[in-house]
Amino acid sequence: MTEPQSFSVSSVYQQLEQALRERDVILETAGVGIVFVKQRRVNRCNQRYAEIFGHARAQDMLGFSSVELYPDEAAFKLLGAQAYPVLATGQRFKTERLMKRLGGEQFWCSLTGRLVNPADAKEGSIWIVDDISEQKAAEAELLSITTGQRLILDHAMVGIVFLRDRQVTQCNRSFEELLGYAPGELDGGSSRQWYLSDADWEAAGQQCYAPFAAGHAFQGEMMLRKKDGSPIFCEVRSKAVDPSNLALGSIWITMDISARKDAEAALVQAKQQLEQMVAQRTQELNASVKALEQKVLEQQAAEARIQQLAHFDTLTGLPNRALLNERSNQAIDIAKRHSSTLALLFLDLDHFKNVNDSLGHRFGDELLKELARRLKSAVREQDTVSRLGGDEFILVLPGADAAGAAHVAAKVMDLACQVFQIEQHEITVTPSIGVALYPLDGLDFDALCRCADVAMYRAKQDGRNTYRFFTAEMQAESARILLLENALRRALERDQLKLHYQPQICMTSGRVIGTEALLRWHHPDLGTISPAEFIPIAEASGLILQIGEWVLRTACLQLKDWMMQGLAPIIMAVNLSSVQFRRADLPSLVSRILDECQLAPALLELELTEGVAMNDPLGAIAVMNDLHDRGIRMSIDDFGTGYSSLSYLKKFRVYKLKIDQQFVRDLSDDPEDRAIVSAIISMAKSLGLQTIAEGVETQGQLDFLREQGCNEVQGYLFAKPMPAEEFGPFVQARTR
Repeated sequence: MTEPQSFSVSSVYQQLEQALRERDVILETAGVGIVFVKQRRVNRCNQRYAEIFGHARAQDMLGFSSVELYPDEAAFKLLGAQAYPVLATGQRFKTERLMKRLGGEQFWCSLTGRLVNPADAKEGSIWIVDDISEQKAAEAELLSITTGQRLILDHAMVGIVFLRDRQVTQCNRSFEELLGYAPGELDGGSSRQWYLSDADWEAAGQQCYAPFAAGHAFQGEMMLRKKDGSPIFCEVRSKAVDPSNLALGSIWITMDISARKDAEAALVQAKQQLEQMVAQRTQELNASVKALEQKVLEQQAAEARIQQLAHFDTLTGLPNRALLNERSNQAIDIAKRHSSTLALLFLDLDHFKNVNDSLGHRFGDELLKELARRLKSAVREQDTVSRLGGDEFILVLPGADAAGAAHVAAKVMDLACQVFQIEQHEITVTPSIGVALYPLDGLDFDALCRCADVAMYRAKQDGRNTYRFFTAEMQAESARILLLENALRRALERDQLKLHYQPQICMTSGRVIGTEALLRWHHPDLGTISPAEFIPIAEASGLILQIGEWVLRTACLQLKDWMMQGLAPIIMAVNLSSVQFRRADLPSLVSRILDECQLAPALLELELTEGVAMNDPLGAIAVMNDLHDRGIRMSIDDFGTGYSSLSYLKKFRVYKLKIDQQFVRDLSDDPEDRAIVSAIISMAKSLGLQTIAEGVETQGQLDFLREQGCNEVQGYLFAKPMPAEEFGPFVQARTR
C-alpha cells in the first residue's frame, strides 16, 4: 500500500513542476505585462511588465510599491476605489489609466485585473498591463482628422453628401440648403428623395456606380428635386471612398448650375434666332464671328498676362522678385560649380519721392519705365535686371568681377543721369548704387542683397549719385547698429536712459520760462552714445514708441516735482519723433499722462520737426487740432531746414517756431544766415507765432536775435543741458 502512495505523490510533484514551468513560460513569452500584487506591492511580474515601467529586469520590481507606478497617490487611490468593489464580486475589472515609468514619464496603460481569491482579498490580485500610448496617439490623430473633415464639410460652399447603400450617412449644411431641407432632415434617408422619379434614380445608380468598381470617378449634370418638388439643375461629381471596397460607400459633391443652364438655354435660343436670320444678315454674322475670334485672342492674351504677372513687374516688364530669386540662385549655383564670380548691384533713385509729389505718380511711373529700358540696354543678355518695387532695382551680373561691376555701375549711372523727357517735362534723377560680389561678400542671394543694400545706403550717405562696393567697414557699421538696437531694447529696464534739461530764456526778462527735455543714454560697456546715433535706430526698430512715452511721462513728472519743491510753473518742451506723431492714440496718450501727473496741459509743449509736419500736412493738421483742443501747445522744431508751405503753416495749430541752430551758428559772420533768421522772425510775427532760437553761444548772436525781436533763446551761452537736480538751483539763481 505504501509504494502506490509514494508513486502518486511523485506524480503530483511532477505535475506541479510542469505547471510551474508552463506558468513561467506564459509569463515570459506573453506580449503584455503580467503582475501579481499583494499588499499593494509587486509579488511577481514578467519581463514585459518590467520593461513597460522602464526597469531592466523583472527581479528589480519585486516588492515595488504599486503607488509609485501612478502619477500620484490620488490617482492610485481613485483606481482602488473604482476597481475593488468590482473585483470583490469575483468579476474582472478593466480600465485605461495614466501610469508613470521609472524616469517619471507618464503614459497610457490598459489595465485588466482580478482577485486571486474573491473571498479573501489579502491573497492579492493579478493584473494584465499593456502600453497603449501609441493607440491613444492614433485615436487623437483620428479625432483631429475627423474634426478637420467636419470643418471642411461645414464651411464648404458646395453640397457634400456621403452615401452607403444609397443611404445618407452624413452631409453638410450646404447640401441641405441646396435642396431646401432643414438641418439633419436628410440624415439616414434614401437618396431617392432628391430625384424626380424612380426611373431617374435607377438611371443615376447605373450611370454613377458602374465607374466606381473600376476605380473611376463620375462627373456630370443631373436634374434633381428639391424638397418642395421643384427641379434644380446640378453639376454632380462622385467617387467611391475606397474603390477596392465599395461597401464603404461614396462621396458626392453637388453644385447648383441652374443659372448657368438658364444662360445656356438663352444662348441656344439666341443661336436659333441667329440661324433664322443668317440669310439676310450675313454681314452681321461675319462681324459676330470676328468678335468671337477677338474674344479668343483676348482670352489667350489674358492667360499670357497671368503668366506675365507671375514672373514680371507689371509696370516695367522686368523680372519681379520671384523670378529674380530663381535666376540668381541658378547663377550662384553655376558660379559655385565653376569657381567663378558674380556681381549684384542694388540701385535706388535719389529723392524719387519728389517726382511723385511734384508731378504725380503717372510721371513717376513713366520715368521708371524709361529707366528700366535704359538699364536693360546697359547689360548683357545673360544678365538680369529686376525691379523690387518703388524705385529700387537689382542687377545680377554672372561672371562679373569687381572691375566688371564697376564698369556696369558707371554705365548705369551715366544712363540714369541723362534727362528724361516725359511729355512737356524734362526730369533729371540720380542713382545711388551698392555693389556686392560673390563669393567675397556672400554665398547666397539673400546675403548678397543685404550687403548690396548696405553699400547703397553708404552711397547715399556719401552724397548720393555714386556707387559703393560693400566693405568690412560697412559690415562693422551694420554690426554696430545691431549691437545698439539690442542694447537699446534693455536700456529702459536697466535704467540707462536719463533726461537732461536745457533752460529756455525769455529775451525780455532774462528769466527761465521753459526747458527742453533732452534724452541721454549711457551704457556701462559702450559708454555715452549720442542721440544722433541711437534715435534713428529707435525710430527704425519701433522702440521709439516705448521710449518716447517714457520721456514724456518722466518729463511731466519732473516738472510736477519741481513745482512741488516751490519752483514757479514753466513750460516743459518734449520732442516728438515722426513715428510717435503717426501713432493713432497720441492725443489720448498725452492727456492720460498729464492726468496721471496732475499737470495742466498748457505747461506741456510738444516739438515736431518741420519735415514730419509737412510729410502729411492734412494728417498733421488733424492731430494738431486734437492736441490744441486738449489745451496742449505745439511748436515746429528745426524750422527753416525743410520745406514748408505757408498755406499749410498758417493752418497748423502751433504757437512757436524754433529757429534751427545751423542758422544761428554763423549769425555774426554770414549775411545769408542773418537774412534767413530775420525772415523767419518776421514771418512768425505776421502769423502771430512766437519764436525761439536754439544753439545761442555768443553775445553777438544774442544781440542780433534781440534786435530782430526773437522771443526766446536757449544755448550754451546760458547753460548746457543739465541733470534734473542741477536745474532747480539754476532757475532759482536767475530769479534773484
